[in-house]
Amino acid sequence: MSPAAWEPDPLTAETLLPHRGRMLLVDRILALDDEQATTLSVARRNWPLFTAGSISPLILVELVAQTAGIHNGLKRLKTRGDGSETRGWLVGVKKAVFHVDAIALGEPVTTTARNAFVFENLREITGTVSINGRQAAEVILQVVEAESS
Repeated sequence: MSPAAWEPDPLTAETLLPHRGRMLLVDRILALDDEQATTLSVARRNWPLFTAGSISPLILVELVAQTAGIHNGLKRLKTRGDGSETRGWLVGVKKAVFHVDAIALGEPVTTTARNAFVFENLREITGTVSINGRQAAEVILQVVEAESS
């Protein structure tokens, strides 16, 4: 099947990310297109950085990274086709501004990520995070995509 003819069915975090178990933080894809992805996550006790009844806002960096992985996973599938594998590594957090001190269990976390800059296998990703409709973080990440063999 040619990459252009590939139609994802269904698109889920599991089909676009390698993360599993407690490291898969995205519960649902809300919107996904060539420009950006928006995801929904619900803060859970088994998330990394959970302690003393709440979760550190540092986890929002990982939520932006996973949302970007979903966005770039779709782009990879459209250009390279089903079965193609690509791994990306978070190599830098250029900016992370948190507007919350902690995340309570059960809170809905909405994350949007887009590629702000792409050059060969380097991407700069901008992301915003909101909790219960209020801005929780602004994040800029630097990601390197592995060379395909």
